[in-house]
Amino acid sequence: MKLKPLGDKVVLKQKAAEETTKSGIILTTSAQEKPQEAIVIAVGPGGMVDGKEVTMLVKEGDQVIYSKYAGTNVKLGDEEFIVVKQNDIIALVEE
Repeated sequence: MKLKPLGDKVVLKQKAAEETTKSGIILTTSAQEKPQEAIVIAVGPGGMVDGKEVTMLVKEGDQVIYSKYAGTNVKLGDEEFIVVKQNDIIALVEE
């Protein structure tokens, strides 16, 4: 199965949470903070959304940072994804 977003929606795969601190302390699952960094899995077509022309600025494979409480969590098979509006993405991560 594959998710295909509509309009200005973007499907993200969240990066794994850090399991240790920089000083080497191992964190329990409940203490691990979920990162707001994710990889773009799929991008909607954009177009007219709510009466405004939307041009998609991200593409599949981009690493992004998104708003903390943004999106809808979706489980498809064994994988979990987050579906957000493009304007909930606040930055591209370039290495």
